[in-house]
Amino acid sequence: MKIIVTGSLGNISKPLAQELVAKGHDVTIISSKADKQHAITTLGARPAIGSVEDVSFLKTTFAGADALYAMTPPNFGATDMIGYYRNVANAYAEAAKPAGLQRIVYLSSYGAHLEKGTGIIRGSYYAEQVLNELKGITVSYLRPGYFYYNLYNFLGMIKAQGIIGANFGGDDKLIMVSPLDIALAAAEELTAANPGSNVRYIASDERTCNEVAGLIGEAIGKPDLQWLTFTDEQVKNNMLEHGMPPAIADLLVELGAGIHTGLLGEDYEKHKPIPGKVKLQEFIKEFAAAYNHN
Repeated sequence: MKIIVTGSLGNISKPLAQELVAKGHDVTIISSKADKQHAITTLGARPAIGSVEDVSFLKTTFAGADALYAMTPPNFGATDMIGYYRNVANAYAEAAKPAGLQRIVYLSSYGAHLEKGTGIIRGSYYAEQVLNELKGITVSYLRPGYFYYNLYNFLGMIKAQGIIGANFGGDDKLIMVSPLDIALAAAEELTAANPGSNVRYIASDERTCNEVAGLIGEAIGKPDLQWLTFTDEQVKNNMLEHGMPPAIADLLVELGAGIHTGLLGEDYEKHKPIPGKVKLQEFIKEFAAAYNHN
């Protein structure tokens, strides 16, 4: 198959491309950075350098392809984050129509079934609505949980204050996922013999925040490490003090609140997947190495 992979050589896209190349597929990787060309070629894939918001570039790149792995690259510089998600999805949809694509696998998120109350994940909700309008193309939505590597955001707090803290914590449940498990799921969906449009939840492990703190604490020599729950206002003020744009801070606080109340995981709980292979303890080893290195 001729497969297009977006996301450059990111945490999901790189192992996904490696898996597809190893299986003999013709892979093109889209990246906005020209300096990634050599690494992409070395991987056994073909580089396509351009922006996923450039419809003309996407049309050229998609032409003749069988399938597309589509994701929305992070862009915290966007003044309208939700609008940015819509724009990227619209670009994918407009370019896919004339390209002859048969299959799109879109990286969405758990919580994307909801139109409100989920912060940045609302962008994934609107992206799904855009892609739902496509005719003649089967579209699957990958809805992973909380990425393991988001825990790296707490490294500084642990070192400076000896705690983990957010507007979720304690016995709140984290539905956690490894990018490697997402990559494997994406490869399966892209190359399925009889693909159909569907929603696929992806999770590698489930833990309470207290359990996560305990495992991290044990691994880094801080056995009393706690994950505290702060108020929405406290978390927002801290973000603003560190220079985060107010609009982004509001979205992140709303996202955290959705984890705290369990709102994000409501539909996931009704459609639980078979857990992925990469368990939290494996990631904790990487986390501890990063903690000790810095």
